[in-house]
Amino acid sequence: MATEATTTKFHNSDFRAVPPPPDYLQEITVDPHDGLHFWQFMIAGSIAGCVEHMAMFPVDTVKTHMQALGSCPIKSVGVRHALRSVLKSEGLPGLYRGIGAMGLGAGPAHAVYFSVYEVCKKYFSGGDPNNSAAHAVSGVFATVASDAVFTPMDMVKQRLQLGNGTAYRGVLDCVKKVLKEEGFGAFYASYRTTVLMNAPFTAVHFATYEAAKRGLIEISPESASDERVMVHATAGALAGASAAVVTTPLDVVKTQLQCQGVCGCDRFKSTAIRDVTKTIVQKDGYKGLMRGWIPRILFHAPAAAICWSTYEAAKSFFQELNACTESGTIT
Repeated sequence: MATEATTTKFHNSDFRAVPPPPDYLQEITVDPHDGLHFWQFMIAGSIAGCVEHMAMFPVDTVKTHMQALGSCPIKSVGVRHALRSVLKSEGLPGLYRGIGAMGLGAGPAHAVYFSVYEVCKKYFSGGDPNNSAAHAVSGVFATVASDAVFTPMDMVKQRLQLGNGTAYRGVLDCVKKVLKEEGFGAFYASYRTTVLMNAPFTAVHFATYEAAKRGLIEISPESASDERVMVHATAGALAGASAAVVTTPLDVVKTQLQCQGVCGCDRFKSTAIRDVTKTIVQKDGYKGLMRGWIPRILFHAPAAAICWSTYEAAKSFFQELNACTESGTIT
């Protein structure tokens, strides 16, 4: 009875809730994990990877030509000259040579890439969305796994990019000839270099992306939902450009290993990174290690913006789908 009397006493109709001041902002909470199924991360990543690489493929072709040494058609480090030379020798289709191999490799590789990243991020972050170290480590695990899937098709893609149709007639012909003439190991000749390149690349990339995304949301939290795509695209572009600059020398070494013996390019006795680096420096100086850095940035900045915005859009679709399924809207 006493409890009821006390409760009634304080239920006064004259008391009204005081609205928060105009500058009041609700606390921003970031879900450390998005609650999606593993297969949904894989599909979202696969879509994002395909869209990214298909959209930016011509820029990647120019970069590959610029990084190849020897008597390959493109010897200049100038982007404009490289692009003009490709168009002159092969026309517009030359910019898309090897896109089939890219399609076959990018989808499965990015499915592995993002799904492994999300699982590792949930495990290593310990529920802390601001844990940049966890994001970086998760990115390294993701790239080791995805590179094992992507490296063979990346090698085929780059060889087709350098050829004019005389060396290889297509993806299947390239695979057959490489197996016959060089053996299965040729498909993974650059795997070690690729991992050593992509490990710091993804560490910088994911840490920068998560930090930039969080910073952009904090700048304008009230409009974060409306500008979600712009936030992901901007954060992705910053992350892609930063990571691309840091890892260009190893990317040059990777291209040399994957394209050796094709179109007159050098063939190396040793696939050790140190030996290949010495050959590049002896032939082209230290500037040779930065060959193709401009198209690499031009590729990775917009590519990361496209990839992350597509990936997050796909995740949002699955989140809404899961919410409708749980509420019984979809049976």
